[in-house]
Amino acid sequence: MDFRFDPDPGLDPFDPQVPGSGEAAADTGVPVDLYHEQDHYILNADLPGLDPGSLHVAVRGRVLTVSGHRTLRDLSGPDWLVRDRRRGAIERQVLLGPEVDAAKISAQYTCGVLSVFLPLDPARRRRKIDVRNDAAASGPS
Repeated sequence: MDFRFDPDPGLDPFDPQVPGSGEAAADTGVPVDLYHEQDHYILNADLPGLDPGSLHVAVRGRVLTVSGHRTLRDLSGPDWLVRDRRRGAIERQVLLGPEVDAAKISAQYTCGVLSVFLPLDPARRRRKIDVRNDAAASGPS
């Protein structure tokens, strides 16, 4: 599976300098977990406080985009001591591998966590190929 967090295929998705990968994930505003389970991948994105009507999940070609908007309290009133939570538009893109069946992707949003289910296309799924050893059966020539 070729999951990259920047649609540029020349970048290493695990390089901390690549936006959205490794340690740089906090800079994107959308931390994600991605794992493989049986015949699909699951991507979980933390989106607490997101305006529910603004949440969009789309796929174009091999790029999955999660976007939305978070509205927070007006910043001009109180004397802020710490203000880590971002407001405004958020977006995260993931480059999907060719084995994902884009037509069957589904998603659910529960308790501030977006779960995107990425099923594998059985025809494009990686499979083990048995290698026959003919030399052992016929002996050396």
